[in-house]
Amino acid sequence: MELVNLLCAGWSGVVFLFLYLPIVLLVVYSFNASELSIIWGGFSFEWYEKLWNNGPLIDATKNSLIIAAVTTVLSVVLGTVGAWLLYRYKFPALRALGTLIFIPMVIPEVIMGVSMLILFTVVAVPLNAWLGTFTEAEFARGFATIIIAHTTFCFPFVLVAVQARLAGVDPFIEEAAMDLGAPPLKAFWLVMVPYLLPAIVSGALMSFTLSMDEVIVTFFVTGPESQTLPLKIFGLAKKGLDPSLNAVSAVFVLATAVLVVVSDRVRKLNR
Repeated sequence: MELVNLLCAGWSGVVFLFLYLPIVLLVVYSFNASELSIIWGGFSFEWYEKLWNNGPLIDATKNSLIIAAVTTVLSVVLGTVGAWLLYRYKFPALRALGTLIFIPMVIPEVIMGVSMLILFTVVAVPLNAWLGTFTEAEFARGFATIIIAHTTFCFPFVLVAVQARLAGVDPFIEEAAMDLGAPPLKAFWLVMVPYLLPAIVSGALMSFTLSMDEVIVTFFVTGPESQTLPLKIFGLAKKGLDPSLNAVSAVFVLATAVLVVVSDRVRKLNR
């Protein structure tokens, strides 16, 4: 039995080493003074200073933050309302609808990206024709399409978190509030939302993290003026090894790790 435990522990160590050693090396070499990423030339903050003065990367970061923030708000609204409707009301095809909602969570990102691209291409023709009768603006790939695509695969995570919270709710809480004179909407806002808040915050943090990290789906639906930080990093990486990529990737990894840890801590409040 001890041998089995030792083998399992050793195998787990190998797996964790395989997963996290590249990330550790990435962070370490972000402080490398040498322009050659594979040769250590001493400790330096040079690449972080250059990163701070890199206009295109700063703009891409701003784009990512704007898209992630709007996506998070939309995902929280859709996920919370959707979970509440699925919990509160019973109607035909409820199970089928619940299954359809979870499809964006498991569908391959390439397929989702291509399908969203086809959708926006097909919709753009009649929509632009209609918009042309009122204004010179037109529907094209950019911030709007990225936000729609990100919200599509992010809001189910909020819905799942809220549904898990609703599974343990006392159904008489809302009834008690309405018996005291609160309208249904006010009872939901003042009684149910505070109870669901840990799940909502957890889902919001997860949505923000997923939106900030997304590359494949964003690649298919982005426009020339809406490049996100992951896409910018991906484009720079194809040109060759650049020490500044180590710095921006280290910052990105750190920010993502912080959001994931906070999300996990908040999720524990649901228990």
